[in-house]
Amino acid sequence: MNEQITEQEINAAGHLTIGGCDTLKLAHQYGTPLVVYDVAKIRDQIRRFRRVFETNHVAYAVSYASKAFAAVAMYQVAAAEGAHVDVVSAGELYTAIKAGFPMERVSFHGNNKSRAELLMAIRHHVGFIMLDNFHEIDLLADLLEQEDATIKVMLRITPGISAHTNKYIQTGQVDSKFGFDLQSGQADEALKRVLANPRMKMKGLHAHIGSQIFELAGFEGVAKKLVEVANHWQKQYGYQAEIINVGGGFGIRYVNADHPLMPEEFVDAIIKTIKKVVAQTDLTMPAIWIEPGRSIVGPAGYNLYTVGSRKDVPGLKSYVTVDGGMGDNIRPALYHAQYETVLAADPHAPLKEHVRLAGKYCESGDILSQDQALPATKPGDVLAMLDTGAYGYSMASNYNRNPRPAVVFAENGHSQVVIARESLADLVHLDRPYKAND
Repeated sequence: MNEQITEQEINAAGHLTIGGCDTLKLAHQYGTPLVVYDVAKIRDQIRRFRRVFETNHVAYAVSYASKAFAAVAMYQVAAAEGAHVDVVSAGELYTAIKAGFPMERVSFHGNNKSRAELLMAIRHHVGFIMLDNFHEIDLLADLLEQEDATIKVMLRITPGISAHTNKYIQTGQVDSKFGFDLQSGQADEALKRVLANPRMKMKGLHAHIGSQIFELAGFEGVAKKLVEVANHWQKQYGYQAEIINVGGGFGIRYVNADHPLMPEEFVDAIIKTIKKVVAQTDLTMPAIWIEPGRSIVGPAGYNLYTVGSRKDVPGLKSYVTVDGGMGDNIRPALYHAQYETVLAADPHAPLKEHVRLAGKYCESGDILSQDQALPATKPGDVLAMLDTGAYGYSMASNYNRNPRPAVVFAENGHSQVVIARESLADLVHLDRPYKAND
């Protein structure tokens, strides 16, 4: 049995369950490929994060990084659990608005927010704008004057700390498209510009060092660096930061060989580091914010696929093909990301072979797993890929003009569609006919 599946997730028939729902029944009812979330796991992780702050007696916010998975239903669950959210586009903001999410708990991130996006944020009274560059400070200043409005802001800085992670998801190093550089004095200059503008209410500073991080050192380092910057700003400019936002990036377990700390253990270390360093200064203890995304939804998500064709070549690893692939989970092709996959009908089944788990898309690189241990399989079997809840559906595409899958929330033995499966008609509804000019 896969180490990532608990006995409680196997029902009396021996089938894998998600949120108390039989995966074979889910596949039959909704079709495959199918994305399923165990809502209780989402709720539980948010509560675990909140509990570690409350145990440490500090003011805080758990701000869900919704780029990991954004949907009306997801924002509604986050709202019910008392979380904040961060958004990075007009689309994510619009989805949060449609979900009825409290706008005062929304932070708007991004390194190239458009005039229209900032105007939308102002008019919908978004809680915080996370300022990323000088162009944005000027643009926001113009819009606030135009709208006769004020807004809370934080400055994103690049702390000069590189996380030990994939180079494509490192964001804290000096050479990054994100944030104000410390070493060159950009961060200080940004602070001066914001403090000089009465329409911008400077609330704190933010950094994010990367994603899928397994080591404490990077988080402890960025926590220490942010306090040092806050202390410098108080001494140099008389500004007391109310919030220190350390971002997210807490690593999760994707395959059996992964052994990360529990996400809340990272947060406990961050809190203790900030408390220790603040105690060595004249600063008032600030609120501590985190922005987890993957660690909230990643382990809660599953992709269900139906086995189709098989290709066996003597001396080579066989290909077992499923009815999804890079269109619903591009991470294996993009990052060489790895996942574990089990037979939904019997996760206990003895493993018989190592295969390449291939997708149906017309690309040689559409391989979901280069080396997946599986029991014997046949066409029609349902496979469950584990821990797919982050950056799977949110990065999905219509490549080869394939419809994107449905998304189902499962909780307490009940399931519901929260994103409908796209139809073939959906694929062409934005197309317009060509008219020749004679």
